[in-house]
Amino acid sequence: MDRIKRISNEVLNEYSERFGTDFLTNKQSLNEISIVRSKGLKNKIAGYITKMLQRKAKFEERKQMLINNEKKSQERHQSRSQKFEPSVEPSVEPSVEPSVEPSVEQTTAEEIIDESKSE
Repeated sequence: MDRIKRISNEVLNEYSERFGTDFLTNKQSLNEISIVRSKGLKNKIAGYITKMLQRKAKFEERKQMLINNEKKSQERHQSRSQKFEPSVEPSVEPSVEPSVEPSVEQTTAEEIIDESKSE
């Protein structure tokens, strides 16, 4: 890791609340925090800090957009499923059919088949 990245990460770890996505503000904050005699080095460090924070902000924005899209998709799916569900009226009672044991029907059918085979 080169020295610009190393210095930028060290400064950001200690003073992250002082920096933002604006280069000039970051440059002034860097002047207040440290003593960097080289103008070029100071600009590179401030620029790297700005670039890192802009990437982070863009990532958070995209992440939030994906979360919002997922929520909208789930809401649409729920509304579609509610539209297609048949409504059951509570005042109408469903008719109860007498239950016939399948074994009795099967036995009767087997007897008929057996009788026809034996003839």
